[in-house]
Amino acid sequence: MLTPLDIHNKEFKRGFRGYNEEEVDEFLDNVIKDYETLYRENIELKDTIERLNSKLEHYQHMENTLHSTLVIAQETAEEVKLNAKKETELILKEAEIRAQKLVEEALAKVRRMTGEYEELQKQSQIFRTRLRTLLEAQMEMLNTVEEDEN
Repeated sequence: MLTPLDIHNKEFKRGFRGYNEEEVDEFLDNVIKDYETLYRENIELKDTIERLNSKLEHYQHMENTLHSTLVIAQETAEEVKLNAKKETELILKEAEIRAQKLVEEALAKVRRMTGEYEELQKQSQIFRTRLRTLLEAQMEMLNTVEEDEN
């Protein structure tokens, strides 16, 4: 690439009926100034493009990171939701098992108490029968004693 210094240092051969040297030098000075301005602008534009490309890469990386983070967050939310559902189902199942166990224990207690009640009724009946038999025997003895005394 041609630099402003290359234009400035360019030497031309002198010919017999060549161009006016002062006009050529003046024109070359104008070309050098314009070319130097364009050359600097070009370098600045390249730097700007490089800087903007770097920023663009940074933002693209951030976008990819945010996208990945969002996907991970969605997956995590689904996993938490699924785990909560499983835990709820487990708690309900355990509660049902405990409730069933309590019902079974209560039924067994009722059966036991019913058996005890029936046994007590039977013993009460036996006691009353024995008491009645004893009293009747005592009454008969009293009757017999009274008859003997009379």
